[in-house]
Amino acid sequence: MLTVTSVNVNGLRAAARKGYLEWLAGSPADVVCLQEVRAEAEQLPDEVRVPAGLHAVYAPAAARGRAGGAVLTRRAPEAVRTGFGAAEFDGSGRYLEVDLPGVTVASLYLPSGEVGTERQAEKERFMAAFLPYLRDLRGRAAADGREVLVCGDWNIAHREADLKNWRANRAASGFLPEERAWMTRVFDPADGGYTDVVRALHPAEEYGPYTWWSYRGRAFDADTGWRIDYHVATPRLAERALKTEVERAPSHAERWSDHAPVTVVYDL
Repeated sequence: MLTVTSVNVNGLRAAARKGYLEWLAGSPADVVCLQEVRAEAEQLPDEVRVPAGLHAVYAPAAARGRAGGAVLTRRAPEAVRTGFGAAEFDGSGRYLEVDLPGVTVASLYLPSGEVGTERQAEKERFMAAFLPYLRDLRGRAAADGREVLVCGDWNIAHREADLKNWRANRAASGFLPEERAWMTRVFDPADGGYTDVVRALHPAEEYGPYTWWSYRGRAFDADTGWRIDYHVATPRLAERALKTEVERAPSHAERWSDHAPVTVVYDL
C-alpha cells in the first residue's frame, strides 16, 4: 500500500505553530506533498525541515516568501526533479517531483490568478506550458513501466459540484470556462490522459468534498468551499486507489491552513 497526502500549508512556519507538526506526527502517509511552503529549507527549524522518520526535498521560489513546494517521503527518493522545463516557472517553487519504486509523485502549486491582471496571464502561461509536460511525463513513465501521480493545489474547480457557490463564481479566477476546459483536457483520455482520483472514487457526490475555505466570514462553518486540491494520476494507478479522505479540521479554530489535507490510499 502507498498512502499519499497533499496539502497547501499556507506558509509552513505559520502552519507549524498552529498544529501542522502534531497532525504530521499522527499521519500514516508514506508521501506528503506540500504547497505554498513560503520558506527556504534553511529558514525552517530542524523539526519542521526534516521531520523525524522522513526524507524531505524542497523547491523554494526565487522570490523569497512566495510559493515553494516540498515532498516528504518515508523512503529516500530514487531521483528528484524541480520544475518542468519552462524557463519562466522553473525557479518559481511551483513544481517538484520525486521517483519512488514504480511511481513518480509530484507536488504542484498552480498559480491562483486574478481576472484582468498579470496574475491571470501568468496562470494562463503556466497552464499552456504544463499540459504538454504532463503528456510527455505520462509517455516517459509508461515507457519505463512507471505510474504518475501529480498532487497539489491546482487552483481550479473543475465542475459545478466542486464549489458551493458556483453560480456567483462563473466570472472568477478558478472557475472560468477556459480554466475548466483546460482541466477537462487534463482528464481527457485522448489528451492529457490522467484521472481525477477523488472524483473517480466519489462520482455520484453532488457537492465536494471541498478542500479550501476562505478565512473570510464563516465559510468553513457553512462548508462554503472549493475543491481545488487534487490527486491526478495515470489511469492504472487511479484504478488502484482504494479510499480517500479530505481531513477537514473539527472546527474553524483548529485549522492550521485554509486548505485541508487530501489523502488517498493506493494498492501498488
